[in-house]
Amino acid sequence: MDKQDELLKEAEKLAKHMSSYQHDLAPTITSNIVCSIDAKEELLDECEEIWRQMEECQSKLTLLGIETLPESDAQLSLLMMRVKALTAEYNQWQKRSPEIISTNPEVLVALGKEELQKVDHDLEMVLSTVQSKNKKLKEDMKREQQWLDEQQQLVDALDVTHEEMKNQVVQFSEKRALQELKSKMLKIRAYKEELLSALGEFLEEHFPLPEEDESAKKKKKSPAEEPTAQLVTLHEILERLINKLMSTPHEPYLTINDSFWPPYIELLLRYGIALRHPEDPNRIRLEAFHQ
Repeated sequence: MDKQDELLKEAEKLAKHMSSYQHDLAPTITSNIVCSIDAKEELLDECEEIWRQMEECQSKLTLLGIETLPESDAQLSLLMMRVKALTAEYNQWQKRSPEIISTNPEVLVALGKEELQKVDHDLEMVLSTVQSKNKKLKEDMKREQQWLDEQQQLVDALDVTHEEMKNQVVQFSEKRALQELKSKMLKIRAYKEELLSALGEFLEEHFPLPEEDESAKKKKKSPAEEPTAQLVTLHEILERLINKLMSTPHEPYLTINDSFWPPYIELLLRYGIALRHPEDPNRIRLEAFHQ
């Protein structure tokens, strides 16, 4: 088994040499430079020698044949062979030193020129890529700088506006604040009077008191049947309810007396403007629309 492994390694080594000669050296040397006839013949002789050694290794491997592994421990044997082969390959690579393919100066110059041309081509590609990236980065930096300048101008404008507003700030005194508050209260009161006046005109127009003329048909009634109190208008009823709610919100109920015309009370209750006391039906209050 050791002899077979050694032959395999030797064959692999020769194959690598042969492939390097056949695929890399011959096409590029003949296409790039003109070598002398002696250099070409020397390379051909080396290739033929390596090829001959490969054929000898191949024939030896054929004669050795393949060993049959025992069926009982086939997997373990395969693993051991694999470990042995990897170990041998590792040792070979550790002992191996760079080999010069040829000592001919012309061949070495040709190989050197070829490698330099490859390196030069690779560097040109890298340079082109770097230049393209640099161009894109410069364009991005230009846009970012423009955006930064615009933002800085905006910040400067805001700073100027802030300074102007700080200089224009007026410290209001307590007296001035009270005067403004009184002025607002007066405006609110005036607006309230306007609303009450408009409400009174509307109610007087659409909800007047019972006309005294209608009592002409009831002149035959006895004095005991005449009303004992003067009726108040719907406007006065609403005004009393509003004042009661605002002055004593904890006790907003108003007692119904004879001066309240019953149809007006029923009107207020029916449309949800007023509410009866849950325990005393003779007391009503204004619905708290403001809450």
